[in-house]
Amino acid sequence: MEERYLRYNHLNEYYKKIFGERTLKICVDGGFTCPNRDGTVGLNGCSFCGEKGSGDHLDSISIAEQIKNHLNSYRGIRANKFIVYFQNFTNTYVNSIYPDKIEYLKKVYDQAFIDNRIVGIEIATRPDCIDDDIAKLIASYQNKYYVCVELGLQTSNDDTAYSFNRGYKSNVFTKAVSILRKYKINIVCHIMCGLPGESIEDIKNTISFINKHDIQGIKIHSCYVIKDTRLEIMYNNKEYEPLSYEEYMNQLEYIITHIKKDVIIYRITGDAPKDLLVAPEWNLHKKKVLNGLDKLLKEKNLYQGIYYKNPE
Repeated sequence: MEERYLRYNHLNEYYKKIFGERTLKICVDGGFTCPNRDGTVGLNGCSFCGEKGSGDHLDSISIAEQIKNHLNSYRGIRANKFIVYFQNFTNTYVNSIYPDKIEYLKKVYDQAFIDNRIVGIEIATRPDCIDDDIAKLIASYQNKYYVCVELGLQTSNDDTAYSFNRGYKSNVFTKAVSILRKYKINIVCHIMCGLPGESIEDIKNTISFINKHDIQGIKIHSCYVIKDTRLEIMYNNKEYEPLSYEEYMNQLEYIITHIKKDVIIYRITGDAPKDLLVAPEWNLHKKKVLNGLDKLLKEKNLYQGIYYKNPE
């Protein structure tokens, strides 16, 4: 077994335990928007978010076509089981033009199950777009499928969140976690290192905050600059400088060694679109980050949760 699987809870191994074999994700665009873009919460989205959200690489075709394209590509022969990941924008948010949000969401989610190789769905959303009715709908799929909800927290520092226009306070995350776990829905929390104005102390506070919640997974990203965002303007005006590779590795080390031992590490670096990335250049080298973390943990004999302390 590779070294990284021994030193932290790797997603691939987690899926193998659940499904008995290699399982891959199919990222789809469900045609959703975001309350932080349509004026409900705010306009223009978060300062680091591009015009297409986190799915800059996705095609604007039907969900069924997106899935079929993946299954018919080289990915379709790399595994026998797949999870459909509703990635782009806020995938539990339905604006007022649709009179019945639950009916609309069900219609969208149902489109994922076009093939018997689809074993689950993963839904990325905002904590302020979770309520009991939505949680009940998502939980209804658990009888037949694996279900997971990803919540974009990014930071527990409400001042930072206000500065990049997140549009909700961290106590909203706490409420969303409580609702989802009431229905036994697995939760993955997104955090970002290197947000404007943040330091390692903010990362420590964010990890401490997350450890107080019943979450099952975490996604760790560095904050990178892409074209046509407010963050790019800040970068060009020398108002923002992304983390160096060394700084990011330092923060990764802290996160891995202080997060709860049973949390699954879904990813340790974001995939910036090559044609849109402005900075930092090292973000394009995913293997460098993966191998660098493995090397660091091995040399220092560190493991996930080695310094975790139960929150009071």
